[in-house]
Amino acid sequence: MNPRLDRLQPYPFEKLRALLKDATPPAASTHISFGIGEPRHATPALVTEAIVASLGTLSSYPATAGSSALREAIAHWATQRYGLPALDPAAQVLPVSGSREALFSLAQTVVDGSRPGAIVLCPNPFYQIYEGAALLAGAEPYFVNSDPARNFACDYRAVPDDIWSRTQLLYVCSPGNPTGAVLTLEDWHELFALADRHGFVIASDECYSEIYFDEGKPPLGGLEAAHRLGRGFERFIMLSSLSKRSNVPGMRSGFVAGDAELLKRFLLYRTYHGAALSPVYQAASIAAWNDETHVRENRAKYVSKFAKVTPMLTDVLDVRLPDAAFYLWANVARTGLSDTEFARRLYADYNVTVLPGSYLARTAHGTNPGRDFVRLALVAGVNECVEGAQRIVDFCRSLAP
Repeated sequence: MNPRLDRLQPYPFEKLRALLKDATPPAASTHISFGIGEPRHATPALVTEAIVASLGTLSSYPATAGSSALREAIAHWATQRYGLPALDPAAQVLPVSGSREALFSLAQTVVDGSRPGAIVLCPNPFYQIYEGAALLAGAEPYFVNSDPARNFACDYRAVPDDIWSRTQLLYVCSPGNPTGAVLTLEDWHELFALADRHGFVIASDECYSEIYFDEGKPPLGGLEAAHRLGRGFERFIMLSSLSKRSNVPGMRSGFVAGDAELLKRFLLYRTYHGAALSPVYQAASIAAWNDETHVRENRAKYVSKFAKVTPMLTDVLDVRLPDAAFYLWANVARTGLSDTEFARRLYADYNVTVLPGSYLARTAHGTNPGRDFVRLALVAGVNECVEGAQRIVDFCRSLAP
């Protein structure tokens, strides 16, 4: 067996199940889960209709590069969304089987694991795929802690030069999971300068880019930042997905875009990897990328939930509206409980599930930056979210002396 598999840690939800397995919530209350970030709004009819209409294409093998129609739809969406010059659909865009699959397989393409001391940099807290991708590519993950006092920004200036010199890949996530923080143009300027100086690749995970609160201020993306800074897309790949934007996590449909030379090598890897997107889902993806009405309606639902839930929780927890995404990242220290004990007792007493922040981070440089936080995914309907928030308020108040 591949010995690197032994270095993978249990997934956060495995840890959560173990934490809660001996707890018995009150039978009289229905379970409310804020634990997993799985969209639960209805899939738009235009997507399901496109699936039904294209079922006849199942008799054909899909091309790994996707159809030209899909690449063109993605390129058009990205240029419109980020105010870019026209992207080359054939060279700068590649459909993938969801951003999760691409985040993992990109590391297998980029990282030269035969080089001693190869490093992949990750934010901390982080999406666990980054760590697993690094380890299975033969690199060591190096975690850059986020700072709550700086809107959960990572301090890349604190990374030693000897680490940068061995870095082959940097994962960033904007809007961030779990904090919802968005990288600024100044942040991007710093990251691009570091990539130019040290020669590593930046992989920008932007799967939450279409969940935000002000229609006039969409989050800045990496492609957009590169263009505004007057540079090309060299050593840069952004990754996006329809899962959150269009409520189709079961389709596992996304794309990568950026450096044409990198994408050429990535396509070669994927040809052998065998991760081509179903022709049925390619047709449905075209319909989704070509429509913004359902995306605005989806955003409005999240805006309504955050507007109701956030003020309720600020009375009992240290929490604020994030820059974007559908998570609340709440500090529970004032309750006197650790993040794990908070999650366990909340479930046991009120049948509400939240994810301990320490499960989303690693202890690095003497601290676990997720400790004392819990992540709430506001993915259920507004009434269920409000009910869950009220139970959290009641639970916190029950802890008061």
